[in-house]
Amino acid sequence: MVLLYGLYVENWAFDVSSLSFSTSSGANTQTVHCGLRGSLEPPCNAVGFIDRILLGEQHLYQHPVYIRTKECSVNSPDYGPLPPNSPAWCLAPFDPEGILSSLMAAITCFVGLHYGHILVHCKSHMQRLIFWSISSLVLLSSGYILSILGVPFSKPLYTLSYMFITAGASGVVLSAIYFLVDIKCIRKPSLIFQWMGMNALIVYALAACDIFPAALQGLYLHSPENNLVDFSETLLQSVFHSQKWGTLAFVMLEILFWGVVAGILHVKRIYIKI
Repeated sequence: MVLLYGLYVENWAFDVSSLSFSTSSGANTQTVHCGLRGSLEPPCNAVGFIDRILLGEQHLYQHPVYIRTKECSVNSPDYGPLPPNSPAWCLAPFDPEGILSSLMAAITCFVGLHYGHILVHCKSHMQRLIFWSISSLVLLSSGYILSILGVPFSKPLYTLSYMFITAGASGVVLSAIYFLVDIKCIRKPSLIFQWMGMNALIVYALAACDIFPAALQGLYLHSPENNLVDFSETLLQSVFHSQKWGTLAFVMLEILFWGVVAGILHVKRIYIKI
């Protein structure tokens, strides 16, 4: 928090020609004007400043999430061409898993360790639920208070409010699943999660890393846009008459698909491990 709000960020420049997604044929160097402290905006935050100093521009992620903002994409919130008069920082590298954000992410590990300690040291179901619920409520409350006080809910910066709220929400979900599965013994609805957990590696590699969707997008009719993935998402968006709800339905359908795949692997007794 001290570094995020107290570190002075100077003006800085980056080489556009080094970025793989750049199509610029003009000047290769762009200057981003900052000269301030406490900014959480994409070009002038302390997270990116520390990474540029310690890691170097060439070692940062070259396709930052803010390339999908309104300032940087005509198809926002999706990727797209740069709009006219877009700011220079739209092409600047930024690593969401840099040094400062990784330090904040490490706190999440200690929160998980705390929940694990409760599981080990508390022997009764009710004790576990009570301590988990109290911890989750404290985390959620702290996160929302920080958000109200001006610490934004930001995943790319992995702010303290983001860490508190996501950790608290995860604790609430953990408590609910524990109550249904371990106390009430209602286990059939959770079988899909059990199957995915047994083959978490292959599901993560193919789905979360976009290996399988990318392979499907390589099969298209006449033009790259006419592929099964984009067609399915567009169809759902038209059915729901909403881009957001259609995308949500597409994501839920994708999760269900991988749950079924994991279930088939479980039936076949195929478990991929390292």
